[in-house]
Amino acid sequence: MNIIVCIKQVPDSETRPRIASGGESILEEDIKWIVNPYDEFAVEEALRIREKFGGEVTIIGAGPPRVAGVIRTALAMGADKGVLINDPAIWPNDSPSIARVVARAIEPLDFDLIFTGQKGIDTDSGLFGAALAEYLDLPQISLAVKVDVADDCRSVRTHTHVEGQTLIIESGLPALITAQKGLNEPRYTSLPGIMKAKRKPLEEKSLAELGMNPSNLGADGAGIKIIELTYPPHRKPGKIIEGNSPGEKAEELVKLLRFEAGVL
Repeated sequence: MNIIVCIKQVPDSETRPRIASGGESILEEDIKWIVNPYDEFAVEEALRIREKFGGEVTIIGAGPPRVAGVIRTALAMGADKGVLINDPAIWPNDSPSIARVVARAIEPLDFDLIFTGQKGIDTDSGLFGAALAEYLDLPQISLAVKVDVADDCRSVRTHTHVEGQTLIIESGLPALITAQKGLNEPRYTSLPGIMKAKRKPLEEKSLAELGMNPSNLGADGAGIKIIELTYPPHRKPGKIIEGNSPGEKAEELVKLLRFEAGVL
């Protein structure tokens, strides 16, 4: 099976972002960039399916040259080749518009399955997978926690957790699946894998090579625009309840909830 995995480079979740002047973006200096965690589940699942049925796994990412780093990480995990869509005219942009660019890169490729993470931990929109499936006219299954490809490689069955229950969905192939936490446990990259990744093919594409008009992309073409970024409001410090016994602490807690917090 030939599988495509779309990945995104995001700031490390431990990064404390700073808002840039203008209030519409964050400062990128001193940020540690990583593979979007949900995309790691997508890469791992693609590798497991390839190990079972054969074929190859292609990693596609869009962004500046630094995005090549996370594509190489996926190659070090075991993927076969990568494609970087790098063109300054794309940015800034929203998820549906980026999906349109990625779809153009995927159209000429031979594939049976596409995986993406269910959302990026930076914008948290969850729109990319659905938009990509729409542009490629593919059936889409969201939030998969289990994926079973049929022995004849013509259909796939997935499990999704919904309201405490399990929703089982079956689809013909090709199809697009978004990966959720719990789908698998992503493997670590090894030193031999990192060394092999340096020799694996990583192709770079521009908008011109994809046959796309830059005037329809970037900030002017985005349907969703960031108006303003703000820091979360400061929280009041917590209060430690004093008392010589559990009963005294409970009594003091009730007083605080009633007279200070006003919730009783």
